[in-house]
Amino acid sequence: MYEKVGNILKMAQESNTAAIAFICMDYVMARSVVYAAEATNTPAIVMLYPEHVTIQHTTGFKNHAALVKELANEVKVPIGLHADHDYTYEAIMHTIDSGFESVMMDGSMNDLDTNIALTRKVVLKAHEKGVFVEGEIGHVGLAADSDNHNEDLYTKADAAEKFCKEAGVDSLAVSIGNAHGEYKETPHLDIARLEEIHAATSVPLVLHGGSGIPDDQLLVAFSKGINKFNLGTEFLGKYYNAVAEFASENAGNPDPVKIINLPEYAQSKLQPYLEGRMKTLCHF
Repeated sequence: MYEKVGNILKMAQESNTAAIAFICMDYVMARSVVYAAEATNTPAIVMLYPEHVTIQHTTGFKNHAALVKELANEVKVPIGLHADHDYTYEAIMHTIDSGFESVMMDGSMNDLDTNIALTRKVVLKAHEKGVFVEGEIGHVGLAADSDNHNEDLYTKADAAEKFCKEAGVDSLAVSIGNAHGEYKETPHLDIARLEEIHAATSVPLVLHGGSGIPDDQLLVAFSKGINKFNLGTEFLGKYYNAVAEFASENAGNPDPVKIINLPEYAQSKLQPYLEGRMKTLCHF
């Protein structure tokens, strides 16, 4: 069933765990998430990265929102819909008008006061429309640049407290040794810093850059206030592998429309992986 992200994160808070938000660039990925959630009876979030619309053109905002809601209503487990990083008021309003009821305003590349001002503007309008807003303080950079080692980018508890109070966000993405993309070496989350941030704030905390962080660190983080966990790079890699395997297995298949079997094949490869992630990490 379709459920608002805020309600799913409230469930996660109450269970001292995190819901996984999976980047889904198309119907195949979204369907795989929804049916893995149903199979494991685990709430999950289907997440769109706006650049997959504006740059890669893998889907559209309105049709993606509609297809996720349709899929969600095919199952009994709660399924949320969220739009990941966007950077301007205008872009986020377009996403909201396209049917998204949970969005992320990322002003983290700015100084604190500018970030607060930009995010607050989004929050005020979004809340008028009943939309949940995630913000970011500190800056979750790129693993390829080893930004997970750059403590200058880490979230500071006092800044997080100020940001939450003045911007009015509903959830907060934090930088504690995590980064987007593929890590060059095993990351080490700053759990002590996470505890300080959690103590200084009252909103659900979000961990971006989930691919490659060891499970034991993730489970500790989930017990210390992380209630939403974003997973993209690893999932996209699994999808690529499934497509490559399909192409290899069908290289000698003379059927001129063999491509129509790709979605079902890909889901058969993706869903077991997704179920494993949910069973291991989500303890609702």
